[in-house]
Amino acid sequence: MPVVRGSGRDRALNYLREVVLSDPEAQGSFLNEVELAERIGVSRTPVREALLLLVADGLVEMLPGRGAYVPPLTGRQIRELMELRGVLERYSASRALADKTVPFDFLNSTLDAQYQLAHADESPDRDRVAAATAFIDHDMEFHQVLVDASGNATLARTYAGLRVRQRRLGIKAVCGSANRQLAVCAEHERIVAALSDADEQAAHAAIDEHLALTLRVLLDV
Repeated sequence: MPVVRGSGRDRALNYLREVVLSDPEAQGSFLNEVELAERIGVSRTPVREALLLLVADGLVEMLPGRGAYVPPLTGRQIRELMELRGVLERYSASRALADKTVPFDFLNSTLDAQYQLAHADESPDRDRVAAATAFIDHDMEFHQVLVDASGNATLARTYAGLRVRQRRLGIKAVCGSANRQLAVCAEHERIVAALSDADEQAAHAAIDEHLALTLRVLLDV
């Protein structure tokens, strides 16, 4: 995790978003503010402030007498997230094709990195959650850069706002399904191929297929 400088609240917020909420084991559990403060190296106050910000985002619930709870995403929430992603990603692909701004170099380099991680993950000594996290970080870069290529800053910020939920679900999907990383690479490759052919319809179909397969895995996990 990158070092975050700034206030204790910012450090706590980054740690909660990037580490705690991304861990599949954290779903459906209560968070201990004292333990979190010790792990982050801050007092309880910035931890509580960060938790309240996550409550406002709908990522954490504060239950009277019990503390901070990380609610699992429901099937409906997962479906709605995938639907929203589809709308934003299909539009972005169309705009990038029309404006000739598809970032092929970045997409291909990110895809190469994902293939390397997917093959490395075949090692039995590999930390599965750590491997999944590294893979999904590249996965989100792949999709975000395509959305950024739409040239619509508001749309790009909206998509970036889905990061915590996407990261959580992505790690859950690759941890819970054998060979999912290699499957994701193949799906990403089809998206890039369609964009390279300047085939808008095929690009939309490839995006839809990728999201549909991811949804199926998540609902089965």
